[in-house]
Amino acid sequence: MTDEPRWLDDTERRAWLSLLAVVLVGFPELERTFRPHGLVHVEYGLLAALCEAGDGLRLSDLAGQMNMSPSRLSHRMRKLVELGYVDVAPDSGDGRVSIARITDAGRAFAERVAPEHVADVRRLIFDHLDEAQTAALADALEAVAGKLGDSCPGAPKGPPAGGARAI
Repeated sequence: MTDEPRWLDDTERRAWLSLLAVVLVGFPELERTFRPHGLVHVEYGLLAALCEAGDGLRLSDLAGQMNMSPSRLSHRMRKLVELGYVDVAPDSGDGRVSIARITDAGRAFAERVAPEHVADVRRLIFDHLDEAQTAALADALEAVAGKLGDSCPGAPKGPPAGGARAI
């Protein structure tokens, strides 16, 4: 038995370094969409999750879905509440549980910013891929995300039902 690490082959190394470039260069570029509105991507992600939730989400479920600690979620939610984009209130059936709901102003904001965001996602990622490459990327990332989601309770386990528009 050997303790030699399983080094990345050339294809794996190319994939890893390319993924790093997307994360380290692409994500900061996506943040530029939200800066003029005083938000960061994760806050927009919270709004998008609440848009899709309809009747709201328990804060613990939202934290799990977004892979956030309760304290980080609390900090981000406080900002969204102050902006009037989200309401947080005790659950009528269980006062120990708090429910976050998107407000009309929050929904209007998300709907106004979504076209800018999707244009950036297309510009940074999908405009450089053909249909087959997009399908291969979706399959590959879904396989990885599915395994990562196992460690994140509440994380999406597959594509959103009905092809959600807010991303």
